[in-house]
Amino acid sequence: MTTPFTDCFFDLDGTLTDSAPGILNGVQLALAHFGLRPPRENLTFFIGPPLLESFAVYFPREPEKARTALCIYREYYRERGMLENSVYDGISDLLAALTAAGVRAHLATAKPEPFARTIVEHFGLLPYLAVLAGAELDGPRHDKTDVLRYALGLAALPPGARPLMIGDRHHDVEGAHAVGLPCAGVLYGYGSREELTGAGADYVCDSVEALRCLLLPA
Repeated sequence: MTTPFTDCFFDLDGTLTDSAPGILNGVQLALAHFGLRPPRENLTFFIGPPLLESFAVYFPREPEKARTALCIYREYYRERGMLENSVYDGISDLLAALTAAGVRAHLATAKPEPFARTIVEHFGLLPYLAVLAGAELDGPRHDKTDVLRYALGLAALPPGARPLMIGDRHHDVEGAHAVGLPCAGVLYGYGSREELTGAGADYVCDSVEALRCLLLPA
C-alpha cells in the first residue's frame, strides 16, 4: 500500500495520550505553594507549551518563583503525575498499523525526554517509535521547534521522504512549519479548531479515526 507520508512525528500530550489529569494536578500543587488556587479549567494552557513559560504567566516579574513552581511540579510529576495518564482509544492500533505499512513513527514532544520515555514505555508505545525526541530538563532544547530539529537529526530522513508532524496545539503547527514540515492538527486533544487553523495547520482531524484515514487511506 502506498502511503502519503513516510515518517510521522507525533506530539505526546493531547495527541498520543490524555495527560491532563497528572499535569493539572501538578500545576495546582505548585501554584498552591504560593497561595494561588485558580480554577482547574483555567489551567489547560499548561498542557503542551514549555512549563516554565506557562508558570511565568503567574509570576511575570518573579522568575525565581516560576522556577520554584516548576521544581515542585516536576517532583510531583516524577513521583505520581506522569502516570495519571491514558492512551487515547485507537492510538496503539494506529501505531501498529503504521509500522505494518512501513511508515516510521517518531515522538517529538516538549515534555522532558526522561518523562516522555517513562510514559511511552509504561503504556507499551515505545516499540512503535523509531525516534524518541523530547526537551532537555535543564538545557537549551525546550520548545517544539528545537525538539523537531533534534528529532529530524535523529531520524536522518532519506531523500524523497514525506514527513508529517501531528499535534494538538498551535506550538506543534508553528514548530513544524519552522523546520519545513507540514502539520496535521488533532481536535481530540487540548487545542481548538480555531487555534489550529489560525496557526496554519495543513490538515485538521477531529478524531483518531480521521487521523488514521489521513495517514493510511484505503
